[in-house]
Amino acid sequence: MTRPAAGTLVGVVGLLAFVEFTSGVLQGYYTPMFTDIARHLGVADADVNWLEGSQLMLSALVVPALAKLGDMVGHKRILFWSTVVTAAATLALPFATNFAVFLVAWALQGFYVVWLPLEIALIWSRTRGRDGRSALTAKSAGLLVAALELGAISGALAGGALVDALPIVPVLLTPGILVAVCAVVIAVGVRESPEPTGGRLDTVGLVLISLALIAFTGGLSLLRLEGAGSLAAWLVALVGIALVVPFVRWELKHPDPLIDVRMFRSPALAPVFITAALFGMSVLGAQAPLSTFMRTDPEVAGFGLGTRGFVTSLAIGIYLIAMIVGALGYPYLARRISPRLALVVATLAVACGYLLFLPFHHTFLQVVTNMVVAGLGSGALVAALPAAAAAAAPANQTGVATGLTNSTKTVGGAVASAAFGIALAYGAGGAGGGAGDTAGSFEGYVAVWLICGLSALVAAILLAFVVPRDAFRDRAGAEIESDVAPDRSY
Repeated sequence: MTRPAAGTLVGVVGLLAFVEFTSGVLQGYYTPMFTDIARHLGVADADVNWLEGSQLMLSALVVPALAKLGDMVGHKRILFWSTVVTAAATLALPFATNFAVFLVAWALQGFYVVWLPLEIALIWSRTRGRDGRSALTAKSAGLLVAALELGAISGALAGGALVDALPIVPVLLTPGILVAVCAVVIAVGVRESPEPTGGRLDTVGLVLISLALIAFTGGLSLLRLEGAGSLAAWLVALVGIALVVPFVRWELKHPDPLIDVRMFRSPALAPVFITAALFGMSVLGAQAPLSTFMRTDPEVAGFGLGTRGFVTSLAIGIYLIAMIVGALGYPYLARRISPRLALVVATLAVACGYLLFLPFHHTFLQVVTNMVVAGLGSGALVAALPAAAAAAAPANQTGVATGLTNSTKTVGGAVASAAFGIALAYGAGGAGGGAGDTAGSFEGYVAVWLICGLSALVAAILLAFVVPRDAFRDRAGAEIESDVAPDRSY
């Protein structure tokens, strides 16, 4: 087998790093201005969670299909078209005249979540035949995540500064231009991954899992609208869970399934997917609550920091720097203590960071310190989870496995976003510590911190006691890849 030249891999990682920089801009740019967006659209702070929830729901729907299509027809092709959709949606945001239109465009912007798993699959294909393939992929993933967080820092700082100085419409227009440039870079500079698997898309499986996700997240949305006492909301969510059963049965008998559900039986892969879901609660679901907590005026609400947009963006920037350190440091920590134990350390850092909010949330320094601790672990997990999935997956399921880390992460984020929206809305404006009709309740923020911390703690326990000791090393990946046919025994 011919080894790819080192320069070729460096070039691929460099171009994909620009894509992830753009992804980071999208993820960081809007965070300091969630309160301003809410005022611009005439909605309350708690309604900002609808933006995250809708985008995460759509992401959960499209990632399985796009990841599978990447394996089938080429990862670069799907990366390009997902970028085109993201660009169109981002450019539509400034021209949305009401919350409903903005919500639709914001949801479609969520196509960018498939970029990182597709990029990891591209890199995995480029490292075929190289020594230390898993470690090299993990290191490349760390560089991509570092670029992502650098973009998020740049986006957060730029967004925070611009929203304090300019009207909201031109501020919202800026990131769309960058995404359009990103699409051109992909089209011109990135080569397709070799040997796509071909085949036909499992449309029945796609419909079944889409209906399940729509019903489940729709039930969560109804819970937020009607409260936890709504029987109809609980029934809709339970229907979504029940629809997973026919989906699993269909996938088990399909010769080329959309998602090989047997991967969830793997002692190495299953905890990775569960960890991704639990991690998604904090890394995706808690972004808006962290921003609105800092922006809340303590003289009115009795809690919060009362920061302006730029100061909020500084805090977010420090958090993202911590994520860069975590992403770049993970490969070295994994080499010293093993990939599995490095993942355990990362999840414990996330747990500690959010649980520290319970006693320490009164000053800017306390909040930033908590965010740094959580950010170190979060950066490591963002880089490590798709790389770990690629190392443990069958050779013809790399895109699907890396995509599943994002799918489960977005499902966890969607669940948490809905739960956080309910928690923040409960008691707002009442004796529970809310402020008028716009600020969330203090009890809601406590619930956010508890859910984020405890979910990360559960993930750490799973990784420590369920995952095989030698998981995610090159030896395991080589064994799977050497099989002539995909291993269906797990």
